[in-house]
Amino acid sequence: MTIQMGLPFPQDAAQAGMQESRALAAKHSRRNTFRTWDPPRERMSKVPREWQIQPGLTQHVPDDLAPFVEWFYKQPEARERFRWALRDSLDELLDGQRTGRWAYQHLTKTEKTYLGTAVEVNLTKEFAIDNGADLDWSIAGLDIDCKFSKDLGGWEIPMEMYLCADHGERSGRADHAAVLTWMDDDTSRWAAGIVRITDERLRWKRERGANGDRVRAYNRDNKRKLSDGAKSEVYWLWDGLQTDLPTNLLRHLDLETRKRILTARSPRRRSSSGQQRVNQLFREVQDRLIGRHTVLTVGQQDDAPKRARDARIKLRPEGIVVLGHQGSHPHVARALGLPEPIKGEWISTSLVPVSSDDERPKFSLDGQFWARSCGEELLHPVPAPDLPDGRESDWVNRFGFGITS
Repeated sequence: MTIQMGLPFPQDAAQAGMQESRALAAKHSRRNTFRTWDPPRERMSKVPREWQIQPGLTQHVPDDLAPFVEWFYKQPEARERFRWALRDSLDELLDGQRTGRWAYQHLTKTEKTYLGTAVEVNLTKEFAIDNGADLDWSIAGLDIDCKFSKDLGGWEIPMEMYLCADHGERSGRADHAAVLTWMDDDTSRWAAGIVRITDERLRWKRERGANGDRVRAYNRDNKRKLSDGAKSEVYWLWDGLQTDLPTNLLRHLDLETRKRILTARSPRRRSSSGQQRVNQLFREVQDRLIGRHTVLTVGQQDDAPKRARDARIKLRPEGIVVLGHQGSHPHVARALGLPEPIKGEWISTSLVPVSSDDERPKFSLDGQFWARSCGEELLHPVPAPDLPDGRESDWVNRFGFGITS
């Protein structure tokens, strides 16, 4: 086996280094210029009446689909991983850090077309799915394909997935199975099903003319959609409709709140700044987890996560703490009854000093109890404590609530 070594540098390496620098391009680059987007005017998904599905379905697993269903159900935390793969696929295309986009409707036509590929790629990596002999996937030793559609029932099936004598060499070698995936970011709904593709389960139409013969309903790429009657042949994983696609925070904020966040600026500046926008995000959205993608989209800077850390300093005089995943922060969140951030997550909340007999969830730091502000307390903020986020030995003895490993 021959090992290829690195290629030599050009003779004039200094000149090449100058040419390869981003500095010249960055002077005029518009890719990282902050911009805002209008709220979408149309829905992301269409759900035809014939394809509406319900949660909590009780279905019998068809024998021919059982190997695939069992395989998914045996994967650790498969449902959680599946829904996050869908979320991440859309977020990757939105690329909020560079574009400021926060809705599927902001994507270009080309990007929308690529979303199905992104879903397949991310599911492949997430579940370490092998390549098939004839199709993209092999699960339980059997070929299967992954199909995505933003519209329920909109999956497009190519000729190679099913048997058809009329297709000649383009016919599939068998009636293959397909994993059908769908999500609607507007409603946080998603679904995943498995179906065996056959010629009769795909759409047909009546040919124009006197005869009105029944013919296959191809699109321009010789693909066909599932017929409405095929819905009953789909086995829906995890009992049908799912209603917990990880939330797209910016998409679901009300118009005025989102506008305040994305246009926040310092009194000294005419234009919005990444730090001010991130500060405003933590002011406006308290007591709920905020993910890295949201911070990147709001900050629209390479160092947006640093802006989240700096927001702790900026917001402390306003009585607001921004909790992360390190040091004392998860323990503080737990003591206050808040969700605990993991890496890449933050949660902000307003604090107020309270007495030891206050019934609210609270913690003690340096002898002073703190609880989440409520009611009129929010109108008269008190500077929040500086929470230690270093090693446990540096802070554990300063807290009055039970610290557990």
